[in-house]
Formats: sequence, C-alpha cells, structure tokens
Amino acid sequence: MTELPTVAPSVAAANKRNILLVFAGLMVTMLLASLDQTIFSTALPTIVGELNGVDHMLWVTTAYILASTIMLPIYGKLGDLIGRKGLFLGAIALFIIGSIVGGLSQDMTWLIIGRSVQGLGGGGLMILSQAIIADVVPARERGKYMGIMGGVFALSSVAGPLLGGWFTEGIGWRWAFWMNIPLGLLAIASAMFFLRLPEVAKGKPRLDVGGMMLLAIASTCLVLVTTWGGTTYDWNSPVIIALIVGTVVTAVAFVLLERRAAEPIMPLHLFKDRNFNLTTGAGLIIGIAMFGALAYLPTYLQMVTGANATEAGFLMIPLMAALLVTSIISGQLVSKTGRYKWLPLVGTFIVAVALVLLSTMTSTLALWVLCSYLAVMGVGLGMSMQILILIVQNSFPISQVGTATASNNYFRQIGASLGSAVVGSLFVAKLTQLLSDRMPGAASGAASASNSLTPAIVRDLPAAVRDVIVGAYNDALTPVFLYMVPLVLIAVVLLCFVKEIPLATTIERDILPESLEIDGMTNNRLDDPAERGAGPEALSGSHGR
Repeated sequence: MTELPTVAPSVAAANKRNILLVFAGLMVTMLLASLDQTIFSTALPTIVGELNGVDHMLWVTTAYILASTIMLPIYGKLGDLIGRKGLFLGAIALFIIGSIVGGLSQDMTWLIIGRSVQGLGGGGLMILSQAIIADVVPARERGKYMGIMGGVFALSSVAGPLLGGWFTEGIGWRWAFWMNIPLGLLAIASAMFFLRLPEVAKGKPRLDVGGMMLLAIASTCLVLVTTWGGTTYDWNSPVIIALIVGTVVTAVAFVLLERRAAEPIMPLHLFKDRNFNLTTGAGLIIGIAMFGALAYLPTYLQMVTGANATEAGFLMIPLMAALLVTSIISGQLVSKTGRYKWLPLVGTFIVAVALVLLSTMTSTLALWVLCSYLAVMGVGLGMSMQILILIVQNSFPISQVGTATASNNYFRQIGASLGSAVVGSLFVAKLTQLLSDRMPGAASGAASASNSLTPAIVRDLPAAVRDVIVGAYNDALTPVFLYMVPLVLIAVVLLCFVKEIPLATTIERDILPESLEIDGMTNNRLDDPAERGAGPEALSGSHGR
C-alpha cells in the first residue's frame, strides 16, 4: 500500500512564517486606511482655521469616504480578474501620493484633492487586505486572522482621534499625512518581498466601465444625500430631492446594465445566494447602528459630561477595547471549532441590548455605568462584523471572493453613511426643538442657537442655562438609540436563517472557464452542496475558498 506524501515540518513552518509576514504587511495597510477615516475628527477645527476654509470643512471627511466607497467594488472585481498584488501595490502608492498632496496643501482645494486621492487608495487597502487573506489562508483557519483585522479597526477608531489631537497640539496636523509615507513604504516592501499570490487566468479582461460609472454616480448621490440632508440643505430642498431622484434612477440603470454585462462589477448572481443576502442585509443594518451610535457619542460625552475632546476619546476606549478583544476571541473560536453562525446572531442581539441601555442614559449617569454600556456595544460588534465577511467568503469560490467581499463591504459602508445621516437628522431636529422649548427667555441670547454651542462655551454658562442645554442634548440623542433597536432585531431575525456551510480547509484553485455559464458567468458548481463545502469533501480538504 502506497503511503500518501506528507508535508515536511520545515516546509509547513516556512509556509506559516510567510503567511505571518504577509499578514503583518496587511495589518499595516489596514491600519493606514482605517486611521485616516477618524484621525482628522479632532484636527479639523485647527486645519480649516489655518487654511481659511470653515465653509468647506465637511468635504475633508466626505471626500475620503466618497472616494473609498466608490472604489470598493471596483477593486474587488479587478482583483478577481487580473490578480490582487499589482492592485494592492497601486492602492498603497495612491494612498501615499494623496498623503503627500494633503501634507503639502496650502489651501482647502488641495487638501480636499489630497483626501480624495487618499480615498481612492484607501478603498483598495481595506478590501484587498480582506481578499488577500482568502488567497493564502483556508476559510477554516481564516477566522483568527479576520478577528485580528477587526481588532485593528477597533484600535484605529480610538487611536485616530487621539493621534489627530496629539499632532495638532504638538508637532502639527500635517504629520497626520506625513506618518503615512514611511508606513506605506513599509507596506509596499512587505508586499513586494513576501506576498506570493496565485496566478489568475491570462487574457484581456472585459471591464464593466458602464457599471463602474453608474455605481459611482449612484454612490456619490447617496453619500451626498446622507451628508447634506438636514444640515447643509433641508430635506425638502430641490438639491436633496434631485440627489434622491439621481440615486434611484442610476441604481435602476445599474441593475439593468449588470444583467447584460460580460464581467459585471457587482454580479447579480451574488444575490441568488441566501447567505450573501442575509449577511449583507445584516451588515448594512449593523453599519447603520454602529456608525449612527458612534457618530454623535463623542459630542454627547463632551456636552453632557463636560469632557474635552481628548477625554471624550478616552471615554470611548471601553467600546473599542471590548470590540478588539471580542473580535480576536471570536476569530479564534471559529478557527478552533468550525462553528460560526451563533456568533453574529448573539452579537447582533447584544448590539440591540446595548442600544436599549444607551437609550436610558441621563445627564447624571455615573461615568463607569456609561462606559459599561459602551463596552456591551463593543462586545456585540466584535462578535459580528468580521464573521459576517467570513460567511460571505465561504459562500463563493476563490475566483469570486474579491467581488463578493467588496459587495458586502460596500453595503455596510452605505449603511454607515445612512446611519450617520439619519441619526444626525433626528438628533439635530429634536435638539433644536428642545432648546427652543426649554431655554429661559432671559438666557436665550447666551445660547440662542445650537450651532454656536461648543463644550467650552457650555461649561462657562450659568448653571441654570447649562443644565437646560445638557438636558436637551441628553433627551435629544437617547431616544434615537431606542429607534434603532427594532432595526437591529430585524438583523437578528435575518441571521437566524443563515445556513452554516462547513468552512473549507483548503483553497480551491481549479475554477476553469468551462465551468462558467457564458451569459451569467455563474459557476455551475456552486449549485452543488458538496462543491460549496456542505458535503464530506469539504471536511476532508478536497477543495476550499
């Protein structure tokens, strides 16, 4: 009887070492992209003051978010078509170029251009890092890596505002750009020397240019609606109505075009997969809840507790620490047991519980209690976010992992924009009403408009007026958390129907063009449960993704 060949321990150790080196480089790039989503939140007042552009302040953040959102599905699809390594290096280079432009900017126009270029690269750093892990690590082992990725995201959410404040008060806000250059060069060197990815099929790819343009227009209109609506423009203004109509029209045109495209940027057959639909819907809702809650909590903490910007950042640490620890532990559990459905299910329910707790906050609530509520939110998010991406990746072969991952992330990003906009609109409307109703007539001149209130001003007001304003902030924000609870419970119900397909133990490389349908480019083998990892072949390591 012939013995099966075994992998030498030295070879296995070398492979593991290479994966760890690649993973370290991916973590640097993930840190770069996620830091730049938050690092300017505390530095913005100083930046726009120096560059005389307060009226354009919103665009410093919006430009990055918009550019990165548009690029998510483009990077995902191109990575599947032409390979991810070259795109990854290009995305890092774009990010560095944007950082140089931003660091050298002498006016708001160049600053916004720099942030836009950063966003064009940043979208690729996030999505390609997640897809590259799928190229080198089987789904069964991928959980522990995805968990650490979620932890990096959590870390950057706290580190970003703190670094931004530290740079602004110390060596200067431009270092928020300059620090990206050595880190980016380190990531490029790591990718060039250690990143070894499988070759993709040679040939000239048929790019879905029309789909890319329509998706970019629809995304732009939607992000502008969520950014401008209720703040820069009234919700019933001609500009917002035109943007809403533009979003709907281009979205419908995009769907019609994708049905006929040879290589659609967001293939409609993705939406035939039950797990993809359920996890993408749940991810969108979690994005709404997470960013809706987090967008205004720092402001709430400053206004209600009297903390300054840096102290408010530190008060968010319990949430992020809980997310960091839980995300890593969840990933380890998935890799160890192979079971994953219960984690996002329980985690999403915990998010709903956290929102209920946050809705009970009062202006006199002890800080340790408030921080414990935030920690509960972090536990729920840590059990949910990265596992949902893993479920999506496990539902498709490696040839479609980039596209599927990017599509899932795209909808979560849209959820984040919607959450921030909806919560902001409800919060500002309620706050304005409460201040108008409660403010004593004699004190109305001191704080007649919520637009002029800052934490420093509120702290210096007479106690009677300060108590009214603090109470208004509390009573305006806390009900919004309760409004989101039914939405999150819908996500819990969706996740109840996820089918727990066994996680693949190897990486499938043998998807041939002959196994694809010409019209829909749909892999016929996906309809076979055994080929999707549901049969004993998946457990024996005959294929993977």
